[in-house]
Amino acid sequence: MGNVIQNIMIMRKKKVKKRKKKTSNYAFIDSQNLNLAIRETGWILDFRKFRKYLQDKYKITKAFLFIGYIAENQDMYTQLQKSGYILVFKPTLTLPSGVPKGNVDAELVLHTMIEYDHYSRALIVTGDGDFHCLVDYLSKNGKLLKLMIPNKRKFSSLYRKMMDNIVFMNNLKNKLAYSRRGKKKK
Repeated sequence: MGNVIQNIMIMRKKKVKKRKKKTSNYAFIDSQNLNLAIRETGWILDFRKFRKYLQDKYKITKAFLFIGYIAENQDMYTQLQKSGYILVFKPTLTLPSGVPKGNVDAELVLHTMIEYDHYSRALIVTGDGDFHCLVDYLSKNGKLLKLMIPNKRKFSSLYRKMMDNIVFMNNLKNKLAYSRRGKKKK
């Protein structure tokens, strides 16, 4: 009888080892902050290359891209989804100047917390200080992978005390810049 119980215990331990959750890191990306900050540095981000970079460098299994919804941009949204992003849309308003406005801050924070139990660690992509409380909370709870800031010359001073947790994108132009080379001209 003792051997039977011992064998059952060994089999249970093997099953538990098999069931152990593998590491899954998620990215939560403030698309407007990312896009505008990169353009201010003089280049255009290739979102397809960026998704691959996140996967290879940070083992990102899910990349949530928070973006204002404008119907005319449907082709762009389709390309982003094909590149592996999970798009989270915010309805936009049109300002009197004609410029669309869609602030995604609340959605990014909310989704980061909704997904909290599903990821090992989170990569937050923004330089916007509105996310300081989220980044600080994740850091204090061992859930922050990194804070990725698009432009090291322009980001919230609230993050200055977190420099060990920050990576900047300024030096990634050679890897992540959009290039028309190889594209057929019409």
